[in-house]
Amino acid sequence: MLEVKEDTEGSPPSKGLSPVVPLSPKPKSPIELKKPSLDVIPVESASENRIGDWRNMRRIIAEDPEWSLATVPLLNELVIKHIVKNFENKSEVLKDLLTKDQKKVLAQISTDLPLKVTALLVDDEGFWERCCHARWELCDVSSFGNSWKRMYFERNLQQIIELFVPEASDSDELDDTVMLSANFIKKLDIRQLLPPVPQKSKGPDFDEISEAASDAGDDSESDHFNFGPVLKKLSFLEEFHVTYGVRDCGMNFEWSLFQFTARDCLQLSECIAALPNLKVFRLHRSKMDDDKVRVFISHILDHPGLIELDLSHNIIGDRGARAIGKFLNNHSKLVKLNLCNNQIRVAGAQAIAYALTKNNLLQYLNLRLNRMGDEGGQAITRALMKNRTLVEVNLSSNDLVEPTAAILNQVLSQNLVLRYLDLSCNRLGPDGGKQLQEGMEENKTILHIDLRLTEVGQEAEYCINQILRRNQEADREQRIKDSEEINAQYRKKTAEPQAAHRFQLPTTAILA
Repeated sequence: MLEVKEDTEGSPPSKGLSPVVPLSPKPKSPIELKKPSLDVIPVESASENRIGDWRNMRRIIAEDPEWSLATVPLLNELVIKHIVKNFENKSEVLKDLLTKDQKKVLAQISTDLPLKVTALLVDDEGFWERCCHARWELCDVSSFGNSWKRMYFERNLQQIIELFVPEASDSDELDDTVMLSANFIKKLDIRQLLPPVPQKSKGPDFDEISEAASDAGDDSESDHFNFGPVLKKLSFLEEFHVTYGVRDCGMNFEWSLFQFTARDCLQLSECIAALPNLKVFRLHRSKMDDDKVRVFISHILDHPGLIELDLSHNIIGDRGARAIGKFLNNHSKLVKLNLCNNQIRVAGAQAIAYALTKNNLLQYLNLRLNRMGDEGGQAITRALMKNRTLVEVNLSSNDLVEPTAAILNQVLSQNLVLRYLDLSCNRLGPDGGKQLQEGMEENKTILHIDLRLTEVGQEAEYCINQILRRNQEADREQRIKDSEEINAQYRKKTAEPQAAHRFQLPTTAILA
């Protein structure tokens, strides 16, 4: 019987023996056919090698305890972080970024960056809003044309000027700020001005002398901040308010802190005259007297753009009122004049009244809290019979009595332009109330009359209020009618149909 042996693969058959018949290979099953060869390392399935499966991951103790493989930042985020960190030294790279990346950078940069970096480069309102809220608690952007950038620059310059001490503060910071802010400032409201630091003399009784001088109000005058170098660079300035005084001085009160000197007046007048784009100027609570107002008016007689002048709460008398009347008679473009709380008497009221008969632009006049008396009140009211532009007049607290009310009777029956009249805190009396009532019965344009503390009587005041309601209702109906006519004309011009999102009513439209 032959012995059958299984020869190794590739070895030759032995001599003297019959050839070995190889056994037929056992057929492989389909499962075995799919198995990999012995020299291939099997790969674990994807379900067993998931990154998020913590059971199959090695434990790594990193130096950063917050590090995680699942939160690796994107390269874009790393670049933005680097730009934000070095923005002060490499700010010019902002212009090369995409819009979406610029917004990310501007949302993260610090609000403490110097103005020389951000003033001319950053226009994003979100960044300037963060700067405003970081610096001031109360931020009313509606008072600054709804622009956060304008608000920041105007309030920043205002604060620097209000804390500037002449001959002591560093002017380099002021000059740099003005240069960077000039294109963004349209309104400047200066609520205080600090005087120079007084030179203390070395005397044994200096304290007693200074206290006596302060009580007597005989302190030597000292000039305040000079606006000349600042205002001439603010070419877009349209509104300027200033008060020569110190806020919250406390126990350090001295009369010199509230002096508006002749040199201050001359410098300020020259600055206002050199601002052709200025429209509103307000100088209040600054002790402006007759001499100073005459100097001021002489410089602005031919001002091309001033439409509102506010000199309230000063000490302007009759001579100053004559200068203001001359200004109204000249080529002025004033629309609003406020002389509230001054010392204008009969002569000054007559000068202003004469100017009103010649002026054809002024619409608002405030003479409240003066000392015109009944004679001055009669002069003003007679001027209203000839003037055809004044819409609002305030004559409250001027010691007006019944004769002025008699002239107002004629004014109310003839003047078709006047809308608002304030006569409060005048002793018009019951007879004066009857005169006003008779005039109002023929008037259809007056919308408001203030008769508080005038002693006109309840009956007359009630009848006048009923007439005012009638006039107000008629005015409302007329405005609705005018609006409908304007809307009809607008629709005729738009022949082609428009999409609903593109259709816009005119600005004068009124929806009832």
